[in-house]
Amino acid sequence: MKQVQGTWLRGYITIQVIGYHPELFFDLCTRHEIDVWQIKKVDQTTCVGNIFIKDIIKTKQIRKQTRYKLRFVRKTGLPFAWKKVNKRKPLLIGFIVSLFFITLLSNMVWKIEVAGVRPEIEKQIRTTLSENGVYPGMLKFSIDSPSNLQKKILDNIPELLWVGVTEKGTTYSLEGVEKTSVSEQESRGPSNIVAAKDGVIVDMYVAKGKPMASVNDYVKKGDILVAGDLSNTDSEDDDEEKTHNKIAVEAEIYANTWYESTITVPLQANYKVLTGNVNRKYYLNLADLNLPIWGFFQETYKEEQVEVEQKSIHFFQWELPISFVKKSIFESEQITEKRSRKNAREVGIKQAKTQLQQTLGHEAEITNEKILHEASENGKVKLDLYFTVKENIVKIQDLSQGD
Repeated sequence: MKQVQGTWLRGYITIQVIGYHPELFFDLCTRHEIDVWQIKKVDQTTCVGNIFIKDIIKTKQIRKQTRYKLRFVRKTGLPFAWKKVNKRKPLLIGFIVSLFFITLLSNMVWKIEVAGVRPEIEKQIRTTLSENGVYPGMLKFSIDSPSNLQKKILDNIPELLWVGVTEKGTTYSLEGVEKTSVSEQESRGPSNIVAAKDGVIVDMYVAKGKPMASVNDYVKKGDILVAGDLSNTDSEDDDEEKTHNKIAVEAEIYANTWYESTITVPLQANYKVLTGNVNRKYYLNLADLNLPIWGFFQETYKEEQVEVEQKSIHFFQWELPISFVKKSIFESEQITEKRSRKNAREVGIKQAKTQLQQTLGHEAEITNEKILHEASENGKVKLDLYFTVKENIVKIQDLSQGD
């Protein structure tokens, strides 16, 4: 007999044929285009075999034309399984609802643990988490990734040096490290302050040490600005007394320094911007197949930027091969900006100042800028710029190893 496919899904019945040469009945079924398989002869007058549900009526009609007797031995397949389940609807519904609630509860935040920080810092961390939607009873699908939470906590709490965020089932565990401030006086021995760069001193305050320069002095890199050796060089005191006269200096010294920069700005700029319109779609991902559950009847954008966030679904502590996918589609548009030479010059100066500020740090102050040379060619404006910056030029020079 030929191999029959999809037997369980379609449903089949095992029939018993009783009569003289019972195998001839199955042969008769085959002649009438009825699929039969797994035919076994039990004894001289009995045979069993399988037929599909759809062929039952046709098989009964054939039997009426013979002297054979039929018995239905076993029913197998999805239609019969569904019929049994359908008879127990309350039990089935209860089972499905139970699974739904267990899965839902397994994907909620039930506990937040914070370790490694003082109670007041822990309170700030929990407040920051709560403001960002992380609190007991919240679904994990709507919570930011641990890396984003870590960044937000560090931005909001400057006392933290580092914080680690770990998701463990229904628990979020956080471990923080606080910044420690160590007094310079305790951490340093005798020292001088020297100039870190060439410049003209504009502001100077000496708390400890002997000033070796003053406001409006031009100093070069490496010049001593404040000396930590307070001993008199003309004195004939012994070396031990001179050693006691060496201190760790403390001072704030700001000077005007100078930088040159070259930057090129195109007269026509093309860039993408977001319009602020956004569509969000939600899917259940199963074996790389996205099943849409919400937001799929929305307008499409001509130009768009897509962000996809995928979160696993858990059942108790087990991670299921199903995930919740959130797709954010942002509308964007292409902007072509034509600049005048004056506008390009302003953009170039702003970009150069931003780059210099990032290099020097936020404490440095750019006080003046000057264009040394300006040229326009090939649709671009090239600028050679000269900046004056007020910045801290203090550099510590250790004296503990001697002069």
